[in-house]
Amino acid sequence: MPAQSDNPDFVHWFRQSSPYIHAHRGKVLVLSFAGEALQDDSFPHLIHDIALLDGLGMKLVLVPGARPQIEERLRLRGADMQIVNGLRVTDETALQCVKDAAGAVRVEIEALLSMGLANSPMAGTRIRVASGNHVTARPIGVLDGVDYQHTGEVRRIDAEAIRRHLDNEQIVLLPPLGYSPTGEVFNLNATDVAAAVAEALSADKLVYLTEGPPLGRGKAAASSLIPSEVEALVRRRRSLREGLRRVLERAAAASRAGVRRVHVLDRQHDGVLLRELFTRDGAGLLITQEPYEQIHSASIDDVAGILELIEPLEQAGTLARRSRERLEQEIDRFVVIERDGGIIGCAALYPFEKEAMGELACLAVHPDYRGEGRAAQLLERIEWQARTQGLRELFVLSTRTAHWFRERGFQPAGVERLPGRRRDLYNWQRRSKVFIKPL
Repeated sequence: MPAQSDNPDFVHWFRQSSPYIHAHRGKVLVLSFAGEALQDDSFPHLIHDIALLDGLGMKLVLVPGARPQIEERLRLRGADMQIVNGLRVTDETALQCVKDAAGAVRVEIEALLSMGLANSPMAGTRIRVASGNHVTARPIGVLDGVDYQHTGEVRRIDAEAIRRHLDNEQIVLLPPLGYSPTGEVFNLNATDVAAAVAEALSADKLVYLTEGPPLGRGKAAASSLIPSEVEALVRRRRSLREGLRRVLERAAAASRAGVRRVHVLDRQHDGVLLRELFTRDGAGLLITQEPYEQIHSASIDDVAGILELIEPLEQAGTLARRSRERLEQEIDRFVVIERDGGIIGCAALYPFEKEAMGELACLAVHPDYRGEGRAAQLLERIEWQARTQGLRELFVLSTRTAHWFRERGFQPAGVERLPGRRRDLYNWQRRSKVFIKPL
């Protein structure tokens, strides 16, 4: 069996993750997970991943839930947690169970983060954990005739105290409890606490680990949305679990409030946190104020990305070669698809005003992102630009993708149909076929 250092997949992944390691260093991440996570045999793996993030220089705030731990203590006392309109009623007995469970959850997480055994993923680590009364709460009170007693909601986050802990290289651990100026303790929802903390800290990332995929299985489980799309999804999918509905609502609100990126991930996929943070495509649902993937006009900063994208196609003879100097001179002709800072698609429009024709050129999509309609999106953008410039026809020269253009309304034509200036530059050695589409 080859050594790990001889594994090309490992080397490739590690190199590809390097930009994200640099980008995340010193950034604040608020991580929320349900109490079910602590009962899973794989929970130590999540702790190891958290320790890794800490070692890579991220500033971490952990907000664990404790619902199953609370319910277990209630059963032992022969009591039940009353739920009305999706909210828990916390009486005196329930409050005692909440405090016991929250304390136990905190101690268990602190114990796991204190591990440093040789031959373990946390060998040689020294992680410091801080907690405290950083969440001020108030009672929900009486709603629709129901007194929710010791169930509360977040009133204020002591962001300054949390930042001091983070600046001192401590992981901050906040169980779902809140305290009032009168000395009362309130049972809070961990989802709400995590969102409030992320907003108060202006966190770079808020991550929710859910007990199942946020948007179903398959490709739908890995996507990006803006807040309005998340809100529409919640309204449309009435069958969503109450806990997941709350997560999505709080995630959208946190994004609107300025949290740069909110991630909703399936905790049951081992390593999902690392895949989400250190790969371009991630592993779950990403919520951002602006689209994660955008089509926009190219700038000089995009030249290197375009060159990297089209080089394999030039070597294969699919695209005509372009030098860096030429691309820099013509960059205003290009549009690109940018995904998390990387160029994954491009196309160019060269207008010939005299003949009211435009040339679609250098249409390319990265191999990892083909078959999902991006080339069609680029074509649509170029067609729109051509129409706005008053052009009546769009033509393309192709050697290997004739069928794709035929399927999208382009018709074969002779070289004589090209604009005069373009006809003079026609490469008879490549013998590209000409296709024209009326706009």
